[in-house]
Amino acid sequence: MKTPKIVKTRSELKAAIAEANPGSLGFVPTMGALHDGHASLFKAAREENELVVISVFVNELQFNDAADYSKYPRTLDSDVQLAAGAGVDIVFAPEAQEIYHAGLPLIRLNSGALGEMYEGASRPGHFDGMLAVVAKLLHLADPRQGEYRAYFGQKDAQQVVLIQRMVADLDYAVQLRSVPIVRSEKGLALSSRNALLNEEQLQAALVLHRAISLIAGRAARHEPLNLEDAIGMFQMEPLVELDYFVVVDPANLQELAFNCQDTPFTGEGLILVAATVGGVRLIDNQPI
Repeated sequence: MKTPKIVKTRSELKAAIAEANPGSLGFVPTMGALHDGHASLFKAAREENELVVISVFVNELQFNDAADYSKYPRTLDSDVQLAAGAGVDIVFAPEAQEIYHAGLPLIRLNSGALGEMYEGASRPGHFDGMLAVVAKLLHLADPRQGEYRAYFGQKDAQQVVLIQRMVADLDYAVQLRSVPIVRSEKGLALSSRNALLNEEQLQAALVLHRAISLIAGRAARHEPLNLEDAIGMFQMEPLVELDYFVVVDPANLQELAFNCQDTPFTGEGLILVAATVGGVRLIDNQPI
């Protein structure tokens, strides 16, 4: 198992990529606190590319709660070990001043209507901050020659849609790959935030997957979805507070109302759910 090269600055990253001179580069931006879900992204990048680069950077702009930002786990040593096991070549682990060298940016991307719904409604400014750092990181990791791909986890479905639109609207020369959700044996989507839950809360959190599975099963059988049944499952879990449970158009995240209740489900959709368990916000989704 080869230890990845750790670089801290833009110039070191550019030099490491130039030295490798890859015919193809796979890039995975992360905020660290890595788990097996991240490893699946790294392995997907490894399968398609000569060089695999990841970033580990806790982006202040994505947090609308200073306390949440300060307590976000920073675990670079263990992150590098996991990255090594998944075949990563370079870990870019910059300090904040290296990314935002002139201070927090005055000119930023606006996520628009797509960034104001669902997670954006609960976390104002989150997606603007996410796009700001992803836009920067995609530039910094660009090999300038050869094939260039970037990998994102499908668990953050709204984030994936926004990045797809940014890349299309701003003509980034990168191919995007969305990697399926990795789940625990009981079905809970893997997340760095799961570590903040005790055993009782982890059990209660399984309602997210049960509710999704109920609706996904109905969709597969082309039955009416009757979302109220899934919402009722959350009402029976006192440790879980539901924010939203919806079925949307995967392309634009607009809620599907025409075939979710009394008529057989046809076409394609995306189940989105967010809930709070023990003060910890969890999200999940599934294409149908």
